Amino acid sequence: MSDAVIESSLRPTVQILLADGRVLEGPRGASLAQFLSAPGIAGAPIVGGVVNGELRELTYPIETEARVRPVTMGEADGMRIYRRSLTFLLAAAFEAQYADLRLTVDHSVSSGGYFCQVSGGELSADGLSRLEARMRELVEFDLPFAKSEVKLEEAIAYFRDKGYQDKAQLLKHRRKPTLVLYSLGKLRDYHHGYMVPSTGYLRWFALSPAEGGFTLQFPRRHNPTELQAPPHYAKLLTAFRLYGDWLDRLGISSVGSMNDAIVAGRAREIILVAEALQEAQIAAIAQQIVSRRKAARVILIAGPSCSGKTTFSKRLSVQLLAQGVSPLPIELDSYFVDREKTPVDDQGEYDYEALEALDLARLNSDLRRLVGGETVRLPRYDFKAGRQVESEMARLGADQVLILEGIHGLNPGLLPDIPSSQAFRIYASALTQLNLDRYNRVSTTDTRLIRRIVRDATQRGYSAADTIRRWESVRRGEKRHIFPYQENADVTFNSALVYEGCALAPLAEPLLRQVTFATPEHIEAKRLLRFLEWFLPVDPGLIPDNSILREFLGGSILTEFTPWHGPGLG
Repeated sequence: MSDAVIESSLRPTVQILLADGRVLEGPRGASLAQFLSAPGIAGAPIVGGVVNGELRELTYPIETEARVRPVTMGEADGMRIYRRSLTFLLAAAFEAQYADLRLTVDHSVSSGGYFCQVSGGELSADGLSRLEARMRELVEFDLPFAKSEVKLEEAIAYFRDKGYQDKAQLLKHRRKPTLVLYSLGKLRDYHHGYMVPSTGYLRWFALSPAEGGFTLQFPRRHNPTELQAPPHYAKLLTAFRLYGDWLDRLGISSVGSMNDAIVAGRAREIILVAEALQEAQIAAIAQQIVSRRKAARVILIAGPSCSGKTTFSKRLSVQLLAQGVSPLPIELDSYFVDREKTPVDDQGEYDYEALEALDLARLNSDLRRLVGGETVRLPRYDFKAGRQVESEMARLGADQVLILEGIHGLNPGLLPDIPSSQAFRIYASALTQLNLDRYNRVSTTDTRLIRRIVRDATQRGYSAADTIRRWESVRRGEKRHIFPYQENADVTFNSALVYEGCALAPLAEPLLRQVTFATPEHIEAKRLLRFLEWFLPVDPGLIPDNSILREFLGGSILTEFTPWHGPGLG
């Protein structure tokens, strides 16, 4: 009988099914890389794959029939694999050439790259060129990234012997008994996530000098085999250094040292001092505004999603009031054009993030008249009807400044009719976080995503899967409308808090565990869960009720706060 089930021997080959319906057959146990080397699989370079709903490295052996989707450098998971592997290549080349110097892979830059700090001595321009040349040699040799699993005690002993105190500190709080290490030459290290099989995959990079170190440049996803122009980010560097000073004052240099401090009973102290340092920065920004208020009457605040802009704006208002200046907030959303005039995106959906979605003519006219001392009737946008409607009358008093918060605040096209001298621009973002260690950085994008997952669940009723599903669209808008203009700011406010990973982890973890297996969102949830495992929890009750984090955790005293406007609004 043709439909009978019979005993058989294991076939020497196995098949995989691709999303386009093609079936590939190869030796059982062959690597994912071997299967995906067939022609016409993908346009961008392949650096990983999804096998039966799970993200896998290209070295993963295919032992049974499977559904497979290649992961390329043109998507988030693929670019993370590429950047992580490139960082390992940099570390191996650096340690081989400059054993007397210390390298820290630190903050990301929007044009595609990481700012890398060098301590213990100077790295000259010639030295940087030699370092890049050595990296390219290693790429040409196509050396494998050897992978092994070791006992946790063995890994801790290895890093202590090497003098990597930050890594040993982190690992002693690890909950799992083993650790995966990768090797390249004499360097062995762990990495938060998967790697490419060998150095030959890492062809697209450059090293460019920056004050205090250099930038490791890599491609962006939209053009994964080309580099953008070397970045210039002097104002961001200032914010990075200020945050570094804060960490020095707290005696916290990495997630491992933060965990040590929690175990030592220092959580309350660290939270209070971290909040005080941030409040001091807000007060300093308010002082700058006060000193320029006769010329700069318009305060523009911009930043990406979940940067804490709302709480920052209100705390800034409190500081301004304390210094005798009354803020008059105006919502940019009130100036949306009528719905039929709203531009549409590539999918034919209304694009409310486009600059053209705002009634720029009326906005500029109203602000110019307000700054000139006139009384103006402000609009309000009726989202249900999709129309502007008339709202309150407003007049800017002598002791008042206008505050506008929105994604286009740093775009020079927002207020072309207002002289730049009459505006004070603030870029607010969670710019930095504690790194896991010197080579394993914490993504600022992940920081904001975890904030949003917690906020959406507690305040908006969205699941973690819902938030993850929307995140890519949010990121596209940020890259188009916010990041290109961040250096236009007069001052940068860093909303990151040294302890926030420890505060958010116990709240985010149960939400992420609810994401359904074998969905695209599950892959991201699993990655974030592995990341959050590094943090010991702190009691959320220790967090002040005016903290930036309260915008996401709930319980903020500022939720209902609106600054008193005096006689200028009515």
